[in-house]
Amino acid sequence: MVDKEKKVVDYEKLKRTVEVGVRMQDNVIDATPYFLEENKKQALGERRIGLGVMGLADLLIYCEKEYGSKEGNQLVDELFKTIATTAYRASIELAKEKGSFPFLVGETEEETMKLREAFIHTGYMKNMPEDIRQDILKYGIRNSHLLTVAPTGSTGTMIGVSTGLEPYFSFSYYRSGRLGKFIEVKADIVQEYLDKHPEADPNNLPHWFVTAMDLSPEAHADVQCIIQRWVDSSLSKTVNAPRGYTVEQVQKVYERLWRGGAKGGTVYVDGSRDAQVLTLKAEEHAVEEQLELLPEEPKKRAVALVETIPDLRATDVTIGSEVGNICPVCREGTVEEIGGCNTCTSCGAQLKCGL
Repeated sequence: MVDKEKKVVDYEKLKRTVEVGVRMQDNVIDATPYFLEENKKQALGERRIGLGVMGLADLLIYCEKEYGSKEGNQLVDELFKTIATTAYRASIELAKEKGSFPFLVGETEEETMKLREAFIHTGYMKNMPEDIRQDILKYGIRNSHLLTVAPTGSTGTMIGVSTGLEPYFSFSYYRSGRLGKFIEVKADIVQEYLDKHPEADPNNLPHWFVTAMDLSPEAHADVQCIIQRWVDSSLSKTVNAPRGYTVEQVQKVYERLWRGGAKGGTVYVDGSRDAQVLTLKAEEHAVEEQLELLPEEPKKRAVALVETIPDLRATDVTIGSEVGNICPVCREGTVEEIGGCNTCTSCGAQLKCGL
């Protein structure tokens, strides 16, 4: 969607793509086999679709705009406004052609007008241009909801673009996979830039090559809220926070999301789980290294906790989901094969099944 030479968004191409996407997804509703009558009634009644995006971070890089910056946010706002208004206009045109979604149609013309009035006075619709609101009153609309942003983690990685609306986690990172613990992933867009600019330093890229961990959690939250304004359903976004981020700081981020109009939010503090999908290094941080990164009071509590836990690496005890292991859930029972599943003999947790 970007003219790479002019470094601007091709809005006409974007609009045509959105129009085709809305019609295609509306057709999918009718082509889908529904196995439960309740599902069929709901899907055909509201005709909800979910047009999303992938590669937003790439688009900003091609336009030489920094993700999370004032200029970057202005472009993101204009981009999603274009997607939203185009999608709604396309759905109105479909309503002229095929009729409104049934839940917006009353038994009488008066009931239908009341439903349309209620629809255009929802919080989301109040942000829409007046011509769209008036056209819905006059013609109705084909779909109750049109937009979302899915995470697209695997598909984005597979085809070499940034995933969903996220910035790159890093331009060179490791992803945990089923075929091995770590798979190195390098962003194609960096190599593309270096090929065009052989004089560039790969370790000192221009400022618009920003990563998730370069951004403050507040910047992450603000981008989410800007996009949510133009998305009628929910969207997937992770607010990345550095190691040592406190509970109080996390609370402030959630409050910022709420004030900004987000429907929900995810704050992930780096290193807060014993395993994570994305990491900057293939090796694990030592406990001592992690403790050094904590503020003084949390560090004291963490040291006290670590000192009470026996070092299992110094014993022959194995905690895991294989037969004979100590149960990773209760840490008391052993794992045995029961009924085709590796099951804890103490808490009964089914850890691994053959089916």
